[in-house]
Amino acid sequence: MNFKYTALYIALIVIVNYAFFVVPLVDLPGGEKWPPVALLVGFVFVARDFAQREIGHSVILAMLVAAAISYFMADPFIALASLSGFLVSEFLDWAVYSFTKKPFSQRVLYSSALGTPIDSLIFLSMIGIASVQGVILMTVSKMLGALIVWYLIKNRDVAKVV
Repeated sequence: MNFKYTALYIALIVIVNYAFFVVPLVDLPGGEKWPPVALLVGFVFVARDFAQREIGHSVILAMLVAAAISYFMADPFIALASLSGFLVSEFLDWAVYSFTKKPFSQRVLYSSALGTPIDSLIFLSMIGIASVQGVILMTVSKMLGALIVWYLIKNRDVAKVV
């Protein structure tokens, strides 16, 4: 069996967690902070959907492996905040992916739309910089990646039908 998307999912989590550790926060108007690495996180949510297609519900084990690697390669505090956010959003994603009968492209979009705000709120709260503006900006940042992949998958699915 091929595990390329599962490996990509694990690698992306580790890369993003490391990037959160080394890339400085950006100061926003009003004294709030925003992590520019959030622009990459949307791709993690989509990679999770592809990994779940490969390994089913064991995708949660892949997330735990990525969290363990992140704990040693990045800041343990960041890894724990990331794990907490991903764990909650993972179960939301799993529910959307498992119980809806929508086409894959729609499940990618719906699961990201549901999971990214929850992940953002938990992650930013745990690292101590949560604000309404920060959660919204981080969610929008994550959704950009998900929207790009959704668009590509949707067009690929349409091309198969034509």
